[in-house]
Amino acid sequence: MIIIGEMVRRVREIISMIFFAVFSSTTGLTPPYWSRGGGASCSPCLSWRLAAEVNNVEPWRTVPAHCFSCIGAYITGGQYQHDLRFVVEQILSYVDGIPVAGDGFDAWILDVDDTCISNVEYYKVKRYGCDPYDPVAFRSWAMEGACPAIQSVAELFTKLIESGFKVFLITGRDEETFSQVTVENLHREGFVGYERLILRSAAERGRSAVEFKTEMRRRLVEQGYRIWGNVGDQWSDLQGKFVGNRTFKLPNPMYFVP
Repeated sequence: MIIIGEMVRRVREIISMIFFAVFSSTTGLTPPYWSRGGGASCSPCLSWRLAAEVNNVEPWRTVPAHCFSCIGAYITGGQYQHDLRFVVEQILSYVDGIPVAGDGFDAWILDVDDTCISNVEYYKVKRYGCDPYDPVAFRSWAMEGACPAIQSVAELFTKLIESGFKVFLITGRDEETFSQVTVENLHREGFVGYERLILRSAAERGRSAVEFKTEMRRRLVEQGYRIWGNVGDQWSDLQGKFVGNRTFKLPNPMYFVP
């Protein structure tokens, strides 16, 4: 019966695909993603994006120049938001099954940039990562304190706080330069009630993101915190030691932090 059920499901999928193909060819209608620069011509870039997201691409400095319109279509055409929300839904399902001890030591770790708050508006100007990283321009952008919340993550944050978890925000932003503006930006976007915002101090400059974040997590674990989950848009947010019971990678094809 299981085999028959699977066959029926596959037949329905095939019929649906044939219907959609016929409908599209007769009406001239295409999915919104295609009309924004996606479609068959984006296939190589979609493959590159997938490989980058699962960390199968060697450390890269920029998005391939020929993928500018395709990555832009992904970010602005709706799929990026759908992907973010899908990952958050998986996190929420996991959260619901965690037995919170109530002793104040059940913890979660969230990254900040392009996890809690978004830099998409900045990266639009930088051709969605096709241009090399510009530390001066990014500093200027970040100092405006105008990064909007990633809404699905903001909802996750609220859920974690209401469920009794201690939430630690760990970011590679420089403490001396960005501490105050980051606090204000986060608060303005609804990230209020976290246990601590940890930025990179002068003593941590020169360390890789993996080394820096591993050390910050080690200190939390040594203080007795149980890290149930760790969320970030970069693999360097989730690699190293003391990563927690589960890690969750959010999509970000615009830049890579080693």
